[in-house]
Amino acid sequence: MVSTYFGYSYITRNLKQSLTRVEQQPGVAQEAAYYKANIGKVKTVDDFMKDYRLFHYAMKAYGLEDMAYAKAFMKKVLESDLNDSKSFVNKLVDKRYQEFAAAFSFTGTAKPIAQSDNQTDEMIGLYTATKKSQVDALAGETNYYSAQIGKIGSADDLLNNDRLRNYVYSAYGIDQSKWPRDTISQVLRSDPSDPSSYVNTTFASQLTGLKAQLAQAQSDVGATNAKIADYTAQMSQPGADVTQLKIQILVEKHHLESFAASVSSLGGEIATINGFVDLAGAFEFSPDGSLPPGVSAQTAANVTLTKQRFDASKAAVYSAATPLNEAFAIRQFRTAILTVNSLDKFLSTASVYDFALGAVGLDPKKVSLATIKAVLESDLGDPKSYVHTLKDSRYVQLAHAFNFDAKGNMTTPLVAQDSAEILQIARDYVIQAVKSASTLTTKQQAAVRAQAAKDATAYQEAIAGIDSVSDLLANRPMVDLVLLAKGLNPSKVSDDFLKKIFASDLNNPKSFANTQSDSRFADIVASFNFDSKGNVARLPMMGPQRRDQLRDTQANYVQQSLEQQQGETNPGVRLALYFQRKAGDITSAYDILADKALSEVFRTTFNLPDQMAAMPIDQQAKYVDRFMKIKDLSDPAKVAKLLNRFSAMYDVKNNGSTGQAQSPLLNLFQGSSSGLPSMSESTYMAIAKLRAH
Repeated sequence: MVSTYFGYSYITRNLKQSLTRVEQQPGVAQEAAYYKANIGKVKTVDDFMKDYRLFHYAMKAYGLEDMAYAKAFMKKVLESDLNDSKSFVNKLVDKRYQEFAAAFSFTGTAKPIAQSDNQTDEMIGLYTATKKSQVDALAGETNYYSAQIGKIGSADDLLNNDRLRNYVYSAYGIDQSKWPRDTISQVLRSDPSDPSSYVNTTFASQLTGLKAQLAQAQSDVGATNAKIADYTAQMSQPGADVTQLKIQILVEKHHLESFAASVSSLGGEIATINGFVDLAGAFEFSPDGSLPPGVSAQTAANVTLTKQRFDASKAAVYSAATPLNEAFAIRQFRTAILTVNSLDKFLSTASVYDFALGAVGLDPKKVSLATIKAVLESDLGDPKSYVHTLKDSRYVQLAHAFNFDAKGNMTTPLVAQDSAEILQIARDYVIQAVKSASTLTTKQQAAVRAQAAKDATAYQEAIAGIDSVSDLLANRPMVDLVLLAKGLNPSKVSDDFLKKIFASDLNNPKSFANTQSDSRFADIVASFNFDSKGNVARLPMMGPQRRDQLRDTQANYVQQSLEQQQGETNPGVRLALYFQRKAGDITSAYDILADKALSEVFRTTFNLPDQMAAMPIDQQAKYVDRFMKIKDLSDPAKVAKLLNRFSAMYDVKNNGSTGQAQSPLLNLFQGSSSGLPSMSESTYMAIAKLRAH
């Protein structure tokens, strides 16, 4: 019979070929094909459990085949919140249940939402930054005006300078779209004290008539309001002709609209003319547009006045940027965004619509609803979509901030990684960091943990800004964190290698990523939501599983199948393969002691008696720490060395007998209490209490 040592060594030297051989076996291939074809049809936990083949496939993949009968128990596992330390699954000692729950997204599936919390926070930050930049920009324009107005030599110089012209137009209320440049040039060359000047003969001469018309229109508004009030009062009197009175009220309301429009129009005309007169008086240009020798375009007093008028014209910008108004707008936005359940609702909710457009620097009064609707229905991944045809980054920024599909319905956030995946990366990174510090002092370990937690938080914040593979690879510290979280050494992974990995088609078994001996690289690619062009995309779910969850489940099934098949001829090989697979997840001695198979490998490797399992759990943990360094379990070479020793010791312990039809060691994987001695119930309870702390 082949020894455990030789059997394990052969499998590990040819692990990829061994897994491929198992994967191609008819039974394994058929079950894998069925799972892939049908998991996408699953919508609920009950759907999943009703399909015997799907459920048993998944249970086997995570080493829980013997618990397939306990559907009520497993349903509670799948419905648990992994983020809640008090949830059902997190109270279980056996980590396989947590791994199983993490393989599905029955409770954690990204739900359609107008904005995620991250998007809302980013928009609020953008709003604050935009308001500040707008105020800063106004200050910049005023500084520019102060520096340049003294250098102007003619009216044409002023009008030819876009920034100066715009500044003056804002200060004096001039709408560039309504007034030709020649008109404004003649106003600038006018002397308001000269009755025959252009500004007086063309504009100021109208003021008397316009003011009379305004007074009449205002009087008409008052009279009409009085009539409406009178007719309304008559309706309650005995014998009133209610129908006729209602008609009269409607007629007067129509008149009121006309008179009110006249008041507004006449007021605007008068304000414009007054602005022209003030503009003419604010500059010293001669009738030909030049300046007399030694005379500046404006006196110091008029420069100051122009600045004051400019600031007054931008009162809304300054007001919106005040801490009080900014806080009020943010509070309104946070509340109202929760009520937005469609694009139409977004367009009709002013506190959300105005805030969002203001955040990206768009003026809600100058952009049509139709344009914004088309922008938010655009496919950001399609360079030919409407939002990209506008050639304006503000619209792209707006589209990124919300989650609507082509029909205006809410969809899932467009992110490089799903929130559950981000959280898992962060957790794994901290675990790896803590494991690497296992031999340090308690104080040093605390410092390492604190720094790792800080790094993980930074990753969670930074990933929201990643829009493509190139963005990710350009941030090597982020990539290194992911590599470390997966137990890989960043110093041994080049940038060129990473580019090839992320350029791989994961659906092609012959792609660069899929042909690597270490499957963790393909797992990393699968954990990101990048399309074939390297851009962030909304990758479709396969029922309750993301792409990476499906890959993990199918890979685990093949691994479990390999281990089971090896165990049929030599349980020691199965134990070794199992330990090798779990080694990277071990963070403390208690992880080993909580797993019957792992603890059996430990005891056998170091020739410790099985009766050790009856000792108090703390004493057992001390033995583990005495004989092995937990951090070494992150090093594949050291794990291989340890398991070579185990396989040799296993053969010695079992007298080289490797051909049993059924070894008691198989019970380590079947949850049976028979066979070799295992931990007592009190041991499991002790571990559970330790975990609870």
